[in-house]
Amino acid sequence: MADHSFSDGVPSDSVEAAKNASNTEKLTDQVMQNPRVLAALQERLDNVPHTPSSYIETLPKAVKRRINALKQLQVRCAHIEAKFYEEVHDLERKYAALYQPLFDKRREFITGDVEPTDAESEWHSENEEEEKLAGDMKSKVVVTEKAAATAEEPDPKGIPEFWFTIFRNVDMLSELVQ
Repeated sequence: MADHSFSDGVPSDSVEAAKNASNTEKLTDQVMQNPRVLAALQERLDNVPHTPSSYIETLPKAVKRRINALKQLQVRCAHIEAKFYEEVHDLERKYAALYQPLFDKRREFITGDVEPTDAESEWHSENEEEEKLAGDMKSKVVVTEKAAATAEEPDPKGIPEFWFTIFRNVDMLSELVQ
């Protein structure tokens, strides 16, 4: 059974632990002051290999064999990784060529160099049911749009402040916009 006696309100186990810690510190200080201990420690440090190759030379042959096998595996992994990145690069080049006409067309629409056709500007929402429910509202809007079309609207070129709006509304980029 553990002795749970108290001395001045502190458990005796805690007092003993503090005494042991204090004694250990004193002993460590005494050892580090001994010149023979320091000389022996320095000699051991001098004999420790300082380079990885000198460390490997001190190992048994069986361990050296295992290390060489690991090196060969690592080289094979590096070759596979190189092949992987080569294929990724080829895919990126392939798809960059497919994307480029779309990016060019987008730039033309944004800058106002080209106006989209009716087919290009038609947008089908993923929420077809909501659109069916809002059909009546759309017909009312068409009547209003026809009336508004008779009044002259300003026709800015392209999409004003397109990229500014994108940067401002994308979380990762909005911090960059001042």
